[in-house]
Amino acid sequence: MCSETGSRYTGMLLLALATAAIVANLLLYFPNGQVLEPAYITDFVWFFHGFLGAGLLVLVPALMLLRGGGEDCCAHRCGMLFPVLLAIQGTVGAVYCVVISSLGLLSGPFCDTGSGNYTYPFRNDSLEDNYLFNQPIWTTCQEPEHIVLWNVVLFSILLGIGMVEAMLCLSQVISGLCDIYCGTCIRKGQVNITGL
Repeated sequence: MCSETGSRYTGMLLLALATAAIVANLLLYFPNGQVLEPAYITDFVWFFHGFLGAGLLVLVPALMLLRGGGEDCCAHRCGMLFPVLLAIQGTVGAVYCVVISSLGLLSGPFCDTGSGNYTYPFRNDSLEDNYLFNQPIWTTCQEPEHIVLWNVVLFSILLGIGMVEAMLCLSQVISGLCDIYCGTCIRKGQVNITGL
């Protein structure tokens, strides 16, 4: 975490990904650009996995990484613990986004199949007959128009964003723990290893 340049680049990337996750989650509330009543929106959208998980919980460590540490950021090990805790927070948020996005993809959209009643027509399919691999059955959902494509694309984007964020935050956790455990003075040549 004390590598200032690498951490800043990671922070910029996390900031962009968190912003994209918030936008993707926001778009899930407006299927195909339509404003629907809250009762007609897919239930996994209400878990706020893009806003909260891949968004806000990742923004905090991203901003901390962007801020950088200055010359004394790694002066003592206790001061390095806080960035590690924030990176753990970001990892948890990103993993939450991955889990909810996966569940949203597996269950499919909430849609009208033509009878006037909204339902989850793909919810209990086996993995062999999953709607994700059988595009012709997407026409089962008639309203909102193109809802299956809308959900598949946005949940897939959130899944990908969450996976990348989880890897970046986890790398920051590992880097920070190595800095805490090994210390940074050895690399800077401030401590004589042999004790002579």
